[in-house]
Amino acid sequence: MSKSGRGHLRIYLGAAPGVGKSYKMLGEGQRRLARGTDVVVGFVETHGREHTAEMLEGLEIVPRRIIDYRGASFTEMDLDAVLARRPEVALVDELAHTNVPGSRNEKRWQDIDELLAAGIDVISAVNIQHLESINDVVEKITGVPQQETVPDRVVRAADQIELVDMTPEALRRRMAHGNVYSADKIDAALGNYFRVGNLSALRELALLWLADRVDVGLQQYRAQHDIDSTWEARERVVVALTGGPEGGTLIRRAARIAARSSGGDLLAVHVARSDGLTGADPKRLAEQRILVESLGGTYHQVVGDDVPAALLTFARAENATQLVLGGSRRSRFGALTGPGIGTSTIRDSGDIDVHIVTHSQMGRGRLPRLRGSLSTRRKVEGFVLAVVLPPLLALLLGFGGDSLNLTSNVLAFLLAVVVVALVGGLWPAMVTAIGGTVVLNYFFTPPTRTFTIAELNNVLALAIFVLVAAMVSSVVDRAARRTRQAARAAAESETLATLAGSVLRGETALPALLERVREAFGMTSACLMERIDDDELTEVWRPIASAGTPTCRRPEDGDAEIPGREDLVLVLQGRQLAADERRLVGAFAAHAAALVDRARLSAAAAEAKPLAEADKLRTALLRAVGHDLRSPLASAKASVTSLRSDDVDWSESERAELLETADESLDRLSRLVDNLLDLSRLQAGVLPVFPRPMALDEILPGVLAELGDDSEKVTVDVPHTLPLVEADPALLERVVANLLANAVRYSPPGRAPLITGSALGDTVEIRVIDRGPGIPREDRDRVFAPFQRLGDTDNTVGVGLGLALARGLAEAMHGTLQPEDTPGGGLTMVVSIPTANLRPADAPIPGSRERSEPEVS
Repeated sequence: MSKSGRGHLRIYLGAAPGVGKSYKMLGEGQRRLARGTDVVVGFVETHGREHTAEMLEGLEIVPRRIIDYRGASFTEMDLDAVLARRPEVALVDELAHTNVPGSRNEKRWQDIDELLAAGIDVISAVNIQHLESINDVVEKITGVPQQETVPDRVVRAADQIELVDMTPEALRRRMAHGNVYSADKIDAALGNYFRVGNLSALRELALLWLADRVDVGLQQYRAQHDIDSTWEARERVVVALTGGPEGGTLIRRAARIAARSSGGDLLAVHVARSDGLTGADPKRLAEQRILVESLGGTYHQVVGDDVPAALLTFARAENATQLVLGGSRRSRFGALTGPGIGTSTIRDSGDIDVHIVTHSQMGRGRLPRLRGSLSTRRKVEGFVLAVVLPPLLALLLGFGGDSLNLTSNVLAFLLAVVVVALVGGLWPAMVTAIGGTVVLNYFFTPPTRTFTIAELNNVLALAIFVLVAAMVSSVVDRAARRTRQAARAAAESETLATLAGSVLRGETALPALLERVREAFGMTSACLMERIDDDELTEVWRPIASAGTPTCRRPEDGDAEIPGREDLVLVLQGRQLAADERRLVGAFAAHAAALVDRARLSAAAAEAKPLAEADKLRTALLRAVGHDLRSPLASAKASVTSLRSDDVDWSESERAELLETADESLDRLSRLVDNLLDLSRLQAGVLPVFPRPMALDEILPGVLAELGDDSEKVTVDVPHTLPLVEADPALLERVVANLLANAVRYSPPGRAPLITGSALGDTVEIRVIDRGPGIPREDRDRVFAPFQRLGDTDNTVGVGLGLALARGLAEAMHGTLQPEDTPGGGLTMVVSIPTANLRPADAPIPGSRERSEPEVS
């Protein structure tokens, strides 16, 4: 019996293919079935994995739908059949799968959405590399483009997400044992997509993405329940930077606080005030930003006139638990003008702990400067002064009696007008001028106590007073407005400088840029949208990247739309933007558009690079196969064909010679094939290595025997007193044999190559010395690349694998292989192998086979 309402979605998120998502999904289905839940399998692909197939036993499987497309038949989930069956729970694998054309929906996640809308719970699975937001990142890491993706919003909307994780080493062992892919695909997979570095990076991406999703879910819960208090789920330390010389001290102190909090987050924030009075030094801010990032923190910048409020708003938005401020730089006189930023921040911090850190710049600030911006508070203060100053000044001047003339009184009132203009601007100053004229006329212009002016001279004086007061007020007000505009421009320039700095440092992630926009302008969300269809009837938009919540679906959903170009628009939610802010946000939008273009060009270049590398390797391999493998095969073929011929009566000596030729050719062919396979295993990290304590004397007979007649050209000088080494005897023998074969090949007649050994610290060095032409220093790295011989045209000397294989085998045994100049001319190859008593008995050898952990499909 299915329930009413929308179904619940549970997703198993895999860090990489083969970690066991489908197995987990089927295991959950079996558990629910055992509890009596009606469970069916809508679609599961076992990929031939035995343990996964076993988990299907006992589960009802809805038959798949067969779709014919371009002359071939394909199977897809039968959505209509599952809807008609109406189970309580449907198991649907491969969330990012693209359906065959002819299906009802283009993507499988759309099929799942229909099941959820019908009230059916769905359990599905997806790998981290299929998420749309990090698809390009995965391609850069692995070099493999993912054609099938799923929007992040689909996965984020799931009711439950469970990470299915496995260490890279364990996953590679499962691969090597055939539990993931068939045997013919294992070597290629281990050497390409499933390298240890790739798997580690994918695992980190999965953990970070899921942690971010958890953090977003926590913030949404707090917003839905109107929770403003800080939840200390994770320590987050915010350090406030002013751009002053004390910034480095504050950053290091905050970093120590975060480090003591079991890996807490470090966030640095600079508040750019619109009045331009932050005293920020751009050069110091840039240096402090580098310091923050070097300590593992992040740098942020916001704009706000009320610095304490801006700091606390940022801290609460980031769910910060601690706030680090520097001690006030104001002088004692400046402290008398009102509470400082630190005091105001502590008063309003609530449950955020505030640390005031002392530093060498405390108390060294200048006198407070008069502000030029005309805030509402300033205007109110100006009007209050305009009302209070004229009668107060009249009272004070009245005590002067007849000792002050009209000129002195007018100048006093003119000074009052200037003071009011400095505080409140034009209109409060005009009120002061008018009020001052009335007071001067009534109290100080003969005849006093009347509004009559007897002398023309006094009339002229009062008129000039009003005119001068108006002009001074206008100039002061205009200067204040210009100061405010200049300060705003400075704040914008500071923000743009931060943007430019991020470009120079190579920060290209769109979400990071959008997060900067959201923080700087106090928005709840920022989303970059692209128009993908533009016809006369409708415009279809899709989000490319976003920061904050909620995410817009259309440009109309936001409070501000800033075009980046014709088909890209930056949509902001939170508040309306002022005209000057729109201009600044336009710069961010243009940069975001440039990032989109750059990412697409980089993706195109990345697609071309593997093709070029693959073509280069293919050409080299074909050249090797075309001659070096073909030659011994042709010799063996000719010998065998001759022996089978009935037209020739071969003598016993001739028959033995033909058999010897065939045997030697097949041995040569076998060695070449072994070298190719061993090099492939080395690159995949699965070459079996069996180290043990051994003496160099053990391998020398085998090395010389492999050289055949050329062994007589080799001089051996290996002391018997050398310590034992920890190595695989068979592999070390191949290393030395390859090096000696090269030395013999390039040594001039009469100059025998030399093999010697010596102990150096914790290693034993084996030196293979020849007197040949040597190798130029600039080509010494190339000489170890496979399928090349530095321009040799003699294809009879092999496929160019000897040195590449020798270095790989040496490194597999914790050793090294390095070329050196031979004094007097020639080349010396130095093999360094650790002595036997240094490595702990339980230390693993890279590539060695170990007992596998329990297999899980």
